[in-house]
Amino acid sequence: MPGSAPIPQRFSASALACLAVIAAGSARPAHADGLVSYAIVGDAIPASLTGGQGDAARGRTIVADHNRGLCLLCHSGPFPEDRFQGTIAPDLSGAGSRWSEGQLRLRIVDASQINPKTIMPPFYRIDNLARVAETYRNKPVLTAVEIEDVVAYLMTLK
Repeated sequence: MPGSAPIPQRFSASALACLAVIAAGSARPAHADGLVSYAIVGDAIPASLTGGQGDAARGRTIVADHNRGLCLLCHSGPFPEDRFQGTIAPDLSGAGSRWSEGQLRLRIVDASQINPKTIMPPFYRIDNLARVAETYRNKPVLTAVEIEDVVAYLMTLK
């Protein structure tokens, strides 16, 4: 992107490819593609994608994983063991105080529903995307269970 800072080379090719996703789209209707349907209410997806709570410990692992969750490519947070954290997105510390569970869920599922110009990739959308790495074609970056795990973890950050 013009005017953006170069991305350090310490991240995997799949992580960088995920950041290259250019999103434009809408809420998830239901489907044959195996993704769970959800309803956006205001600036949130109030209902769990799985019908239950996620596991905060698994969520922390996903957030901290530079090759899976990819969160620390752009965000920083309470991860003292990780020297390589992003600075171009909000710090995740206090996320559970700043946003509700449903607001966090929508931001992870598809932040473009809130801000169409966001550079945050949709982690639970497969349609209306461009320049998607082969690894991520026709499947979400995170599963519904992983989304709920990340939401559960972020809600612990008060």
